[in-house]
Amino acid sequence: MKFKDKHQFVRENMKKNRSRVFMTILATAMGCAFLMVLASVGFGLQETIIKDVTQNGVVTEVEVSGKSNGENPETSAGMTQTDVEYFEGMENVNTVVRRKQLNNWESFYTLGDYSSHAETRVVDYPSEKKAGFSLSEGRMPESPDEVVVGYHLKETFGKEVDGQYQEYQDELIGKEITLSIPQFFDEKKETKEFTLTIVGIADEPANKNNYQNFVNIQEEKMQEIEDFTGTAYGTLIDPSMPEEAKEELKNQESTYSYLGVYATDMEHVQAILDKAREDGYYAYSPLEQLKEINLLFAVLKVGLLFVGTIAVIIASIGIFNTMSMAVTERTQDIGIMKAIGGSPKMIKSLFLMESAYIGVIGALIGTVASYLISYGVNLALPLVIKMMFNEEMGTKVMLSYIPWSLTAICVGISLVVAILSGLKPAAKATRIDVLKALRRDI
Repeated sequence: MKFKDKHQFVRENMKKNRSRVFMTILATAMGCAFLMVLASVGFGLQETIIKDVTQNGVVTEVEVSGKSNGENPETSAGMTQTDVEYFEGMENVNTVVRRKQLNNWESFYTLGDYSSHAETRVVDYPSEKKAGFSLSEGRMPESPDEVVVGYHLKETFGKEVDGQYQEYQDELIGKEITLSIPQFFDEKKETKEFTLTIVGIADEPANKNNYQNFVNIQEEKMQEIEDFTGTAYGTLIDPSMPEEAKEELKNQESTYSYLGVYATDMEHVQAILDKAREDGYYAYSPLEQLKEINLLFAVLKVGLLFVGTIAVIIASIGIFNTMSMAVTERTQDIGIMKAIGGSPKMIKSLFLMESAYIGVIGALIGTVASYLISYGVNLALPLVIKMMFNEEMGTKVMLSYIPWSLTAICVGISLVVAILSGLKPAAKATRIDVLKALRRDI
């Protein structure tokens, strides 16, 4: 019997009992949809968290926060240009971003009548650009008096007007801001002002929760600040401090507080990370976090697939019942096929084909329903959160995500379960006695 004839035979028999077959397909579709939607929660949450991690930290970056002090391993030594050159000399390193930070809690910026306590960072623009730093508007600085500011800096400038706080509304590009740095000299407080021109604004961060209110200055400007304060990072000396502590601050070396070592590609991150730790550096990479996340969600997804498969197995009871009834109803047909030379293998294949068709059609319907449910859930989630908590979601959460791999797994599980459900009825069909079948005794 050719495949075309088998297909026609199965199709005609399914049409004869369309109501029962339809209900069986519906049960299979519901089981497959439940399996797919349940597992999609694991895939969706993993996708959301990984996206959040990669937005906050580039996966090719190794963040170095300090170096172990040989004399006292519990303390961290600052990083200097020597450390920068060490990492730049490593194989497969694209660039090394280095930063310092102004450490004067009484410093502030003014823009006309507006003021702000923004973060002041010392950066190296060539390495920042090589690492992917870009601007939403303006240009990169060309002199020490020019600065690039964070995307949200404008929101931090404000003033009191008739007892109410008013934010700065005008454009920032081309505006001059004044950085006021205080310091105590012989218990007398003096303040020096540094005038800076805003020439660029950083790109909006991909993560909406990442609030960027920094001002990036260059090493030359930081040197001017340190020359005035007499301390590293422009640190403010508290007059009440003991003299020994004051001297320690004055003698402190101005080192980098952060190094970002960027690998040429993700494959070389682990080697750079291992080498840095081996040489005593305190290093971290988002890639480590991604590995932990992937391991955790691998376990979660397997668990969800296992639970969802139970629903498909329950649906398989309907397939088993439908195929058992089909064998009973077609006893005479089976007897005729055996009488004219039909082999048990051929008869068995007919019933397995029918159960497979039920599984495939149910899986396809369940897949379409799953994608619709997934889309609806992701669309409705922000609305539900707003209705229940009266708050906007700061981060876009993908509660349900169905990749092609999940679709293939769920359809495969549904198909296998459907075929297994038809095995026993198909085997029963091969054992029917020809004479009894023709006499309709079964």
